[in-house]
Amino acid sequence: MSEFFLIIIWFAVVAMLYRSMPAANFEYVCGMRVSRPKWFYAVLLFAPVVYMVATRSNAIGDTYAYEVLYKALPATWSELVAHIPTVTKDKGFTLLSGVVKLIFGDSTRIYFFILALIQGLALIYVYRKYSYNYFISMFLFIASTDYLSWMYNGIRQFTAVTIIFAATPLMLKKKWIPLVAVILLASTIHGSALLMLPIVFIVQGKAWNGKTLVLTVACVIAFAFADQFTNVLDTLLSDTQYTNVVSDWQGMNDDGTNMIRVIVYSVPALLSFIGRKWIDYDNDPVINLCTNMSIVSAALYLVSAGTSGVFLGRLPIFTSLYGYILLPYLLDRIFTKDSARVMKLLMIGTYLVFYYYQIHFAWGLV
Repeated sequence: MSEFFLIIIWFAVVAMLYRSMPAANFEYVCGMRVSRPKWFYAVLLFAPVVYMVATRSNAIGDTYAYEVLYKALPATWSELVAHIPTVTKDKGFTLLSGVVKLIFGDSTRIYFFILALIQGLALIYVYRKYSYNYFISMFLFIASTDYLSWMYNGIRQFTAVTIIFAATPLMLKKKWIPLVAVILLASTIHGSALLMLPIVFIVQGKAWNGKTLVLTVACVIAFAFADQFTNVLDTLLSDTQYTNVVSDWQGMNDDGTNMIRVIVYSVPALLSFIGRKWIDYDNDPVINLCTNMSIVSAALYLVSAGTSGVFLGRLPIFTSLYGYILLPYLLDRIFTKDSARVMKLLMIGTYLVFYYYQIHFAWGLV
């Protein structure tokens, strides 16, 4: 059986094992009393994903390109120090990769393992700390195919994403100086991280506030007038490291993000609009943040549907991870206990269908 199916079975087994064991620590998360898994179960659930990423075939995603770049890195510390100033963009990722090579050698499996470990620990930390249901949050990350899109592909950007994601406590506590420092650090890994500088301020405050509504309207207008927006974007990106982005996607005949994906990633935002009465009543800072992040994610995906899936479609990952915290909260908060159980089964079923569609029909992995 394919490893892409085995990982789903593994999640089901660990979740059932956890439910059969004596209760772990009960804590209040998102205003509700929940059983928070101990680190052992949290890591156990995600460990096979890290292993899969580390041992993957070089035919998947950008794997081969990263292998070539890694093997070409300097073999001594002095050469690495001399090499960094010659790198034109994302120097931080080159430095990180070079340090890994100098310490651990040429093995790309160890290289991919370390990157996956950094990314995985950030996800485990935030979802365990803030999610009402850690297992559902992690299931959504897997079934949405985000682990394939980002841990097998787009590795450099996802490393930057997870560094900022791990700084979620700083967002909630509004510790702006260290938060901006983290974002600037992440931008040396991948320049797109700078997008989060305005976003971390936009998403502050109550859910569905004026700032998020203005952004949503602006994105809807950009989608409706995609040609004009593309011309404006081309002008704004001139003289930057992304100066050729517009011409590149037009040359590739990139017709935007698949609308099925746009709809799937917009579910948390759409459901939050239905349940905003409960969100306003609870006024929980975590849920407010996750709601606004989900709105930003849906808005960015809408723009990418009318422009470029390859380039603009990569930006929402900075915010879409928060939807996996929001969704399990909404299911238990909006619906009655019996209805919530039905909705969870429906959610699991539809995400599994989407998962199969992506790995079989869209990507041909199985």
